[in-house]
Amino acid sequence: MILPTGQSVGGDMTQKIAELPTRSEATAARIVAAARGLFVASTYADVTTEMIARAAEVTKGGLYHHFASKEQLYFSMMLEDFERKRRLFGQAVCASGTCRDRLARLTRDFLELPDEERELARLVRRDINTFTGEKRDRLVRAYQQALPEQVESIIRDGIEDGELARGDARILSWSFVALVEVVIGEYADRVFGSTEARLDHVLGLFFEGAAAKPLKGTV
Repeated sequence: MILPTGQSVGGDMTQKIAELPTRSEATAARIVAAARGLFVASTYADVTTEMIARAAEVTKGGLYHHFASKEQLYFSMMLEDFERKRRLFGQAVCASGTCRDRLARLTRDFLELPDEERELARLVRRDINTFTGEKRDRLVRAYQQALPEQVESIIRDGIEDGELARGDARILSWSFVALVEVVIGEYADRVFGSTEARLDHVLGLFFEGAAAKPLKGTV
């Protein structure tokens, strides 16, 4: 590439320019971002393509140029989000350390996501009955691969290493995810405040339970 002055652009700069999103890609990303906020705030049925187009500042024709329907847009948005989360949480699965250390890393990564991204993971249960057949199955599968199955993998290692008592790793993973969901929301914000306080609560309940510890010198 030649600059107006006659100077050439180096290889690194050429690569960076090539990696910039095209105008079409930028528009599609803006549509998805607008849809994400609307779907988190309202149910699938309540969000219309008109609302999405208005929020994204595109025409309805522009929206349909990128996504054939509201269903396709929602489906694409959710699969893309679950894939990002699968890669993020997979880092904890592959990390060294104890079961507790790895669950702490995965949970911290989840809790430190922006509110909107955390809420996206919960939409699949809220809206799943909107879909049928293969699309429904793909959404459920993508969610399972992004979160519960990664928790299950860490818990299975914990059982095999003797850090956790023998039990069904899948049931335990669902229980752990439920504990995490309890520390999200306005009430939990007032009770815990920080990510570390939430994390300590979840890990403490999962590994030690809620029973009071015996006083020193008592049985």
